[in-house]
This record gives sequence, structure tokens and C-alpha cells, in this order.
Amino acid sequence: MLNILRPGVTRVMTPLGRVLARLGISPDTITVIGTLGVAVSALVFYPLGHLFLGTVVITVFVLADMLDGVLARMTGTGSRWGAFLDSTLDRLADASIFSGLILHFVLKDDPEIVLAGVALFCLVAGSLVSYAKARAEGLGMTANVGIAERGERLVVALVAAGLSGLGVPYVLAIGLWLLAAASAVTVVQRMVHVYRQAVER
Repeated sequence: MLNILRPGVTRVMTPLGRVLARLGISPDTITVIGTLGVAVSALVFYPLGHLFLGTVVITVFVLADMLDGVLARMTGTGSRWGAFLDSTLDRLADASIFSGLILHFVLKDDPEIVLAGVALFCLVAGSLVSYAKARAEGLGMTANVGIAERGERLVVALVAAGLSGLGVPYVLAIGLWLLAAASAVTVVQRMVHVYRQAVER
């Protein structure tokens, strides 16, 4: 999903990238700032019940995940370290979002333990999706398959949380259950894909 949106977002962010390049700001700096912004916003706004405001702020910082790539291409400073840092901090940002939702459910006056468990499952399954791809690539194979890559998981989680913050009933629960199922399916899809490559070899 984000791969489809990426060209348009890149065009919008290019002028800002030029400004940052002239100021001498590195892509790694943008990556760190974006991740810290997501983590702090998710772990402050969501537990306090400010789902809509939190989602808006988180979305702004999530866009930095695309801005660092734009800046790296413009300045020619892309590196293996930058790619590693970006991927690693992506996991931290994702964990912060779902941890914030877990705290939101647990700290409510009437705790929703089942939904907290579903959010926890989404967190774990999302990490498995990313790990399966990274491990496959480390073994010289690919795992670029699945119905719920990181972009899709972020969009579903943030849209559901934002709409819930606006008072739309059941949307967060539905979003999390769908995301949990899609993440589990994606893990299986990637395992099967890697297994087939391993057998062929």
C-alpha cells in the first residue's frame, strides 16, 4: 500500500528534503527523530485515551520514515548503516504504537483485556513478519510476499485508532482483529515461500 503511495509522497517531500540537505541534516538524524516522535506520541497519547490526536501526531512522524530515504537519495549519503538503522528503528516505532494501544485498553476504567491481548498478538506477529523477511535475506533467499507488510499494518492500526478517537464504535476492535488475522497469514505465507526456495535448492 505504501509502495503505491510512495511516489506521490516523495514528490511532496522533495522540496523539504532540499531544505534539510542545505542545512546539513543527515538522513540518520531524520530517522532517529521520526522514531522518537512516534514512540513518545504513542506511549503518551494512546494510554491517556487521546486516540485521534495521538494518531495525527504519529502519522506526521511516520512520514519521516519516507523523508529520510528522499534525503539520502538527494545527498547521495545512503549506506548499509543507514538501511540497518532505519529497519531496526522501524521495529521500535511499531512496538511503541501497539504498546500504546495495549496500555490504552488496560488502563481504561473498564479494562478491555481481550483487545489488549489482540494488540499484543499484532505486535508479536508483526515482528515475526519482519524477522522472516530479514532472516530469509540473510540466507540468500527472499520473502517479499504477504498480505500485511509493514505499510499495511501501520495504515490499518492508525486509521482504526484515529476513527475510534472520533467516536466511531467498534472500528478499533475490528481493525485489530483483522490485522491479527492478516499478520498471522503473512507469517505463514513467508514461511511457505522460503520453504519452497529452500527445497528447490
